[in-house]
Amino acid sequence: MWPLVAYFVFVILLVASVLVVSYLLGPRHVEPATGEPYEGGIVSEGSARVRFSVRYYLIAAFFLVFDLEAVFLFAWAVAARESGWAGYCEVLLFVGVLFAALIYLWKVGALDWARQPRSSKASN
Repeated sequence: MWPLVAYFVFVILLVASVLVVSYLLGPRHVEPATGEPYEGGIVSEGSARVRFSVRYYLIAAFFLVFDLEAVFLFAWAVAARESGWAGYCEVLLFVGVLFAALIYLWKVGALDWARQPRSSKASN
């Protein structure tokens, strides 16, 4: 139990010393734009509450899902020899299902960023 307590004390001392040193060595200046938020040296204009389309978040979610595929494929690649032909068939099935999902998303237009709304043919 004592190593955990020693580690905890070490972490607390390290954090406290970093805060004290940054306070002592940090810059102290007061200018009109010191408290203003900026990004990249440019003073911001307008509101920070910009509304994004829901498609932005949808594309981000699709990216996460399909990027997670790379993690599983990397784990399979590390153990490819040990898993043998059964593992190879399973990874082919895995990639096939993900490819089918990608084709489905493409066909329904979920990956179209600037898709035009579909017009109803019944109204013509």
